Amino acid sequence: MTDSFADFLKRLKAGDDEAARQILERFARQLIAMARRRVDGPLKHKVDPEDVVQSACKSFFYRYSDGNFDIGNWNSLWGLLTIITVRKCSERIAYHRAERRDAAREVSASQREPAASPELLSREPTPMEAVELSETIDRLLAGLDERERPVVELSLQGFTAREISKRLDRAERTVRLLRERVRKRLERMQQEDT
Repeated sequence: MTDSFADFLKRLKAGDDEAARQILERFARQLIAMARRRVDGPLKHKVDPEDVVQSACKSFFYRYSDGNFDIGNWNSLWGLLTIITVRKCSERIAYHRAERRDAAREVSASQREPAASPELLSREPTPMEAVELSETIDRLLAGLDERERPVVELSLQGFTAREISKRLDRAERTVRLLRERVRKRLERMQQEDT
């Protein structure tokens, strides 16, 4: 290891902003280009290569200051940053390909049904629509026990699963599973009515 590189590493370990800036100036462009190549197709609009590289550098700086890396020269530093960036890309890709967030399942705006007019969305329901909605909710709640009913009631009021979990002191996963079960039941009821 050259003396200048050893001095650079000492400054970096001490938290010298100029040393960190040197790393970014030297490697950021290539790391961003590499991240861009790894994140393509439907994920391009969901994963920002610059964010990935920023996260990779942040991880490197934290872990290096804790003494987790042994770096011999600029090439080994480049190799380490490359590995961290590739792993960050893989994590983001896996996150966005998870079943509930899978970009392949998304429908483009041109494939969706036309949106309802603003007038329809902003108006109050007619008395008949209000009665139908009330009956549907009653049927939906009828099949639930006393512990499940508050989850659905809070969901209908617009609370998120996390908020419901906190309010009712129930596991968020339990809340999500119940909401999913109720959603499927509602879909079945809708199909039976048509």
